[in-house]
Amino acid sequence: MKYVIVLGDGMADYPIDEIGGMTPLEYARTPAMDALSKVSEIGLVQTVPAGMSPGSDTANLSVIGYDPKKYYSGRSPLEALSIGVDMKDTDIAMRCNIVTLSEEEDAYEKRHILDHSSGEISTEDAAVLLDAVRKELENDIYKFYVGTSYRHLLIWDKGEVKPLTPPHDILTREIGEYLPEDETLREMMKKSYDILVNHPINVERKKKGLNPANSIWFWGAGTKPALTSFTEKTGKTGVMISAVDLLKGIAVGAGLKNISVEGANGGLHTNYEGKARAAVKALTEDGYDFAYIHIEAPDEMGHQGSLERKIQSIENIDEKIVKVLVEEFEKRGEALRLLILPDHPTPIALRTHVAEAVPYLLYDSTNPKQSEYKYNEKDAKAGGITIAKGCDMIDHLFEA
Repeated sequence: MKYVIVLGDGMADYPIDEIGGMTPLEYARTPAMDALSKVSEIGLVQTVPAGMSPGSDTANLSVIGYDPKKYYSGRSPLEALSIGVDMKDTDIAMRCNIVTLSEEEDAYEKRHILDHSSGEISTEDAAVLLDAVRKELENDIYKFYVGTSYRHLLIWDKGEVKPLTPPHDILTREIGEYLPEDETLREMMKKSYDILVNHPINVERKKKGLNPANSIWFWGAGTKPALTSFTEKTGKTGVMISAVDLLKGIAVGAGLKNISVEGANGGLHTNYEGKARAAVKALTEDGYDFAYIHIEAPDEMGHQGSLERKIQSIENIDEKIVKVLVEEFEKRGEALRLLILPDHPTPIALRTHVAEAVPYLLYDSTNPKQSEYKYNEKDAKAGGITIAKGCDMIDHLFEA
């Protein structure tokens, strides 16, 4: 038996009047998932423990089988693992987004956050901008590291973990009340705007109608993580297929093999099929037991508030990942247990994460179940199956 999780980040949503009171998952054309739903278990799972923030960090840890209450030490330390930063026990890691702020206001505190991803800026352009920031702001205490796209890293030697606001939680809002309390962090963010606002890359971006990447934004602080081995916990060997540093970092910490796929970029136009085929190869040719395929696109489209593109991302997952996986395993005559789910909802109406239970579909090619439910939020609730702790989901997947 081979095992696959297809994780559509932020895929769950609320009913939307514009599409007849359906959610994007209900409305999207998903023939592959529709076919599987007839022979699969459909239910709900609570991926985010009560009292914890509904981040992709806590939720994905939970889905992979690590109780966030026990293992979570912050988001950025996991991302540090993925880019090879060897943290000291006294280090604090922080996410350093490159964001788009409004430019009309005179004072930095009066600006509004327009885009947490700077138009899904390329890693190449972002690296140049971060280097400009580094030359001005880096010292022996604060070190910057390049990540992927808009997602980068600050390591603070002997720092403090303090509450910091994720930029995607305050889109369109005036930023003053959300800036760090720590004076040095706040001043670095303000200075970064002066460094970046007229940088040649941003001048060109604005000429092309793209969002300028004109400020850094710190959030997600945490300490050095310590995850136990996935193989020791489950008895399974596994791979991670993701374009996102957070997931790659979880994989490093858990001892899963990271597989890079050309063209996988964490955006709407990522290489979906390449991810599916990489999983098939890892499982059927390279001898691994388990593959975790993470797709960031639905979450990004939710943050952008784009209904059309969120629907498109779900349809891409169905056609280019789920369909490919099922067909390839059928062709090879290999047994497959496939779990499809989001980590958390990212409702279009809110443009940020919520901690509500998410729908899952669990398919076993050797033991099809008759089901009257489709794979969506409403039917998953109607089915009456709820897994209360997300970290128990992995054991459910691996049940004989």
